[in-house]
Amino acid sequence: MPRLSSGLVIAGAYADKIRRTIFAQLRDYVKKDKEWGQKIAFAVAQLNRVLYTIFAEQLKIDKGDVVRIRIDYDIDESGKNIVWKWDSLTVEAFRRIAQEQIDSIVRQLISKAAEVALAAVAYNLTKLGETFDGDIVFSVTLNGKDVGAAIVTPINETLALLKRGGVVEPTPAIFEKIRLEIPVGSTIEDILKNVLATVIQSARHVSIDEALKMVNAIRDRVSVKPMSIYMEVEEEG
Repeated sequence: MPRLSSGLVIAGAYADKIRRTIFAQLRDYVKKDKEWGQKIAFAVAQLNRVLYTIFAEQLKIDKGDVVRIRIDYDIDESGKNIVWKWDSLTVEAFRRIAQEQIDSIVRQLISKAAEVALAAVAYNLTKLGETFDGDIVFSVTLNGKDVGAAIVTPINETLALLKRGGVVEPTPAIFEKIRLEIPVGSTIEDILKNVLATVIQSARHVSIDEALKMVNAIRDRVSVKPMSIYMEVEEEG
């Protein structure tokens, strides 16, 4: 059974390391059929969603802490799917957290990992400004931290268009050209949050560099300072 191991990696960079590692492991499948690339990216997004819950929400890991992730998986060749063996997930965090505490949190999450992997993400929005041609630019936040941006074109009182959006957490992803139908009593922000919440199922899953490039291109439309992320070269081992 194949195993994904991140090696020792800075917590701020684990999502990108996992993506690069599994694409390297499965490069022969990707060469044969480009659909494999989409399926692998989706599987990475699911794993990142679970790891975000562990690191950011449960353990409160800092971006500069060192972590290591290991998990086994099956390759469903007929269905072109990666099937994570959630009960094999092991996580190490190299900071002053007792390993017993980490193991306890991971064990508790394993029983519902498949559900968490697809769970909605509770993003919030802050309006950053409007462009000269009437588009609205929003900052996307998660747990009080800037993690993305979106640009929306209002069409009328009941319809808008999400032109582009990008997030770097809990997994790097991009949204493009999505109709936002606005029922009476709702706002663009309400509907946009609902759309972004389905990031795992409906977004295009990309590298962290591509997502960050999209985010900062959107922020630049209203002359807002680029968003940065904590990145360091990971350590192997």
